[in-house]
Parts: sequence; C-alpha cells; structure tokens
Amino acid sequence: MTARATPEADVRELPKPVKLRFYFDFSCPYAYVASARVEAFARRVGVELDPRPMLLGGVFRELDTPQNLSDTLSPSKAHHNFADMHRQAAAAGVPLNIPAGHPIRTVQALRVLLVVGPPFLPLAHHLFRAYWVEGIDISTHAGLAQVLREAGFGPGRAEAVLAQAQSPEVKAELRSRTDEAIAAGVFGIPSFVLDSDLSNLYWGVDRLPMIAARLGTPEPPPAPLPLPAHPIDLYFDYSSPFAYIGCVIAERLFGDAARWRPMLLGAVFKSVGTVDVPLFTQSEPKRRHTRLDLERQAADAGLEFRFPSRFPMTTVLALRVTLAAGGLEGAAGRRLVHAIFRAYWADDRNIADPEVMRAICAAEGLDAEALLAAAGSPGLKSSLRTATSEAVDAGVFGAPTVVVHRPEGRELFWGADRIPLALAAARG
Repeated sequence: MTARATPEADVRELPKPVKLRFYFDFSCPYAYVASARVEAFARRVGVELDPRPMLLGGVFRELDTPQNLSDTLSPSKAHHNFADMHRQAAAAGVPLNIPAGHPIRTVQALRVLLVVGPPFLPLAHHLFRAYWVEGIDISTHAGLAQVLREAGFGPGRAEAVLAQAQSPEVKAELRSRTDEAIAAGVFGIPSFVLDSDLSNLYWGVDRLPMIAARLGTPEPPPAPLPLPAHPIDLYFDYSSPFAYIGCVIAERLFGDAARWRPMLLGAVFKSVGTVDVPLFTQSEPKRRHTRLDLERQAADAGLEFRFPSRFPMTTVLALRVTLAAGGLEGAAGRRLVHAIFRAYWADDRNIADPEVMRAICAAEGLDAEALLAAAGSPGLKSSLRTATSEAVDAGVFGAPTVVVHRPEGRELFWGADRIPLALAAARG
C-alpha cells in the first residue's frame, strides 16, 4: 500500500451532484459537534447533505464492540479523550456538558426522529442539545415530550409522535437504517460517506477537511500565529505509522521549538494496559478505515507510505541508536529520525537489523560503528528505559504524543492529526 499525492482510493471520479451521507446517533459527543458544523460545511463545499440516523449500539453489537467504549480506556487515554472532545466543541463554538449517566439509551429518540421524518436535522439539533447541553434524559417519555414541546410540537401532536414511535413499522425502519450503515462500513460516529462508495468513508468530525480537499475545496490555511510560548515535548516510536506522519508535520510546524523524545511504545502500552498492537484488535471495518486513513494522512503530508511486510517491528535498536546520536533538538539529529522512519514506512527495510541501521547512519554522515557500539551499552539501555518511564509519567499512552507545558499544567495531544492543535496551545 503506497500513498502518493492523492490516495489511490480517492481518485475515482465522483458523480454529480455529490451527496454526503452523515451517519449519526445522539449518544456521541463528536456526532453532536459534527451536527453543529455539517450543514455550513455542506454549503461551502457544494454537496447535498443526506443525514442518516442510526443506532450506534446496534452497530457495536454487530461488530462485537463494547457498548461503553470509555470503560475500555486507560485513565490517561480517557483523560485525553475528555479534553479532546471539549477542544472540538470549543472549535465548533458549541457548549458541551457530559450528562450524568452517559451513555444514555437513544433508541426512543431515534424512533421519534424517524416518525417526524426528514429533514432530520431541525429536530435532531433539539435532541442533541437536550443530551449534551441541557441534561435532559431523552431515553424517557417525559424527556422526549419536553424536547418535542421545545421544538414547537403541541401537547397533542407530541403525544401522537411518541405513541407512533412504538409502532413495529418505526422499529423496523430504525433496524433497517442501522443495517444499511453497517453495510456501508460504518463502525463509529460521526461517519461520512461521499455517495455510496465504501472507499469514500470518513470517520470523525476532524475528517471534514479531508472531505473538502477530496472535493477540490480545501479549507483556507490558518492565519499566521506567534512562535510557541510554552515548552513542547514530542514523544515518538518508529513502530507507529502515525508517528512517521506526525514527526514530519512536527518538523514543519515546530522546528527547533520541540524537544524530541524517543520512547519504547510497547513498554508504554504494557504500562497503561493497552494491547501490544491495537490495530489487530480493531473490527474489520475499523481496520480497513485505519489503513485508508493512513494513506490519506500520508498523502496530505506529501509522504510516500507503504505498509511494511514486517509488522509489528522491534524498534529497540533504532531507538537506542537515536539516543546514542543525541542532538535531537538540532536539525542534523532529527534528520536521522526521519531517515529511520522512511526506511521502515516508505522503503520497507528491517530497522531491527544492525546492518540496515549501520547503512542508514552512514548515509546520514554519522559514525555508524560508534553509534551501533553505543546502542549496545548498559548506559543506552538504561537511557531508553528512563525515557519510556518519563513518557508514562507525562500521561503518554500512544504515539505520536505532543505534551505542551503550560503554566496551568501539562496538556496532551495524541495523534498526527492533533499536532496543529498542539501548536496553537503552545502559542497560547
């Protein structure tokens, strides 16, 4: 799988007019944020918006995904997700309050929405706000009646809608819509599909810019901002394809402003209770999307990307050599980092092989023999263990992770796609 200027999956000609399916349920904060943005987005990029309510719990059951994903997260990842959803809401300009008892059952609310019928978003906005702002329990008759009244339904009409929502026909329609979402490859929400092509599935409100670029209407670049005012740590391991992409983005955005911190990701996973290769535990639709998303992100960054024949890769030697080279705050030292990443994620080379590492170091004009000898020393082994422990202590749970040291405390940003947000936080 090789990414070029445009991912192969995204070069197919789209029919005109283009439709954008928006799959949603009320139980997801990111779907709430997406609902606040998607109409204006559709107008800007010139697509016909096709909102499609579905039952997320039904998707999870079909794919054997835990119903409450937050219960499966390590404390550090749960803390990051909480912060991230609030950052996304703030960026969209909408309030967000996590309701007591979240996640709340939304099956009745979705059936009510189907009874009222399209266009779905006018009433959906009321239901989203009830869940994520007002704390109204939309799993109850009383809560739904309150939402319908606030949406302009008289008492008689509201009760008629609630009664009709219990009909076999409406129940069957919700099941059918959920089955259709599963068939389209949906595994989480919000999900977007350009027309009906599975290769055009995008998961997450943060993928709207990718859709805009796919349609030839990219978002305008951000306005220039001042240089970072707060210290930045960038934690990475060569075993992560997202770290490969993220380190290139960080090089462009941070330059010398970041402190580059190699770590052993497998040891971090073990410390926080994460499986050693998360990709292997994903459902087939999510794993398929992850591979496609990697292609898209690499293409956006202008990188060649080929999923390696040896995966996962043992990166202990490469990390020790990196530490032995030192000077990661300088451009020369970071060139070695990028060279090792390219060797694995673009050229499919075995970076666990000393001969391969020797060749990479020599190509960068470094003393390969000295670096390989130092990498086997007790001091370097201890240094890698220390660096990994420092990552865990900082709250790191994956790669790449940027830690911004603000006066009020540390702020974590996980993922290559969150590095621009980290830069904004570092700039204050």
